[in-house]
Amino acid sequence: MSSSNFEEYLSKVTSKVKSKVAHGMIKKELSNHMEELSLSFQERGLSKKDADKKVIQEMGDPFTIGKNMNYLHKPKMDWLLIVLFVILSGISFLPLIGGVSVPSFSFIKNQIVWLVLAIFALIGFLFFDYRKLKNLWMYFYGGGLILFFTTLLAGIDLNGVKRWISLGGITIDAPAISLFLFFIAWAGIFAKVNEFKGWKKQGMLLFLFWTPVLLSTMLSQFMFSIIYFFCVLAMYVFSYVHKQFAIKVAMGNLLIGIIFTRTMILKFPNSYLSDTLIPLKDILSEAGWFGKGLYNDLNLPEAHTDFVFPFLVHSLGWAFGIFLCLLLFVFILRISLNAFKTKDLFGRLLAIGGAALFIVPACWNILMGFGIVPIMVVPLPFISYGGSILLVYSALLGLFLNVYRRKDIVEPTMVN
Repeated sequence: MSSSNFEEYLSKVTSKVKSKVAHGMIKKELSNHMEELSLSFQERGLSKKDADKKVIQEMGDPFTIGKNMNYLHKPKMDWLLIVLFVILSGISFLPLIGGVSVPSFSFIKNQIVWLVLAIFALIGFLFFDYRKLKNLWMYFYGGGLILFFTTLLAGIDLNGVKRWISLGGITIDAPAISLFLFFIAWAGIFAKVNEFKGWKKQGMLLFLFWTPVLLSTMLSQFMFSIIYFFCVLAMYVFSYVHKQFAIKVAMGNLLIGIIFTRTMILKFPNSYLSDTLIPLKDILSEAGWFGKGLYNDLNLPEAHTDFVFPFLVHSLGWAFGIFLCLLLFVFILRISLNAFKTKDLFGRLLAIGGAALFIVPACWNILMGFGIVPIMVVPLPFISYGGSILLVYSALLGLFLNVYRRKDIVEPTMVN
């Protein structure tokens, strides 16, 4: 700073700005502007001292500027996303009323407990500085690997598939939580991807990318691989990597992807339920505009989890089904558009990758009912029953709101 008067002036400005996080960015922004003005006045023949005084006069009342800056740089909340979360969470109780074959009270009680925990998770991820996660990518990636290996070694075997881990009497969905950990890890990696130069580091990234895919294959979690792939791909596209580096990585992944896909084609037909066993298209065609009611004679397994969309349409009709699709579309569109409102690269990557974590399972779950995609284990975000997955999506929503809340506070780390 060229003048103590500038320091005093900036202190008066920031005294009117409530967000402490924004003080540094505001001081840097105004300081650079004042320095440029001072140099221009000096070029016109004024002394440095007189030039600095004239700059302060030109800038105007610091308290007025501070009030304007406080309005521009205050945390913002996306209330539309919160309202949509409340509505979707409320809808999640409907399948528990008539969609389970056992007494639904225990399911409803468990859902209430998990929903309360999910709200705490949302709030927790909303009010801390998300930028602190960027340099912890190794720990998140390692945590995801530990969950996978724990599932392989000590996971609960259900219908020949290991997916659950029991911790102190609480059963958690290990792939769902590991997917969240890998997502944060890759956002941190791509935020500094241009630091990974040289064949060794590029080869390491290739290894890091494909390891979770191979581990999920060992656990017969092919849906995990699909969601993970699109999540990482979405972040990679917007990570501003060097062109030559991007081509090398893309070609390497393409080659391995062909081999992987070829292998899965041979294994895949036995890894999902046949549409002849669960005639979802017939169930949807019988729904009508207003459905058969929540209490009906429909015998649909997993009506409260993987097949929650066909159950809701059959019970409440296509009018409700269209309304539900519109809710999910608005939610996904909102988080996708908000991703590009921040100038912090790490925050943008979190929002983009997180949006993919919503888009892929939501679209897949709905398209399963129409017979467009194979039937696999995939929940409908916020609506399918399940504690672990509800916590993951609530934590993701907390991160979305966090990035949006700080979009006018954090210093830019990227150029438009």
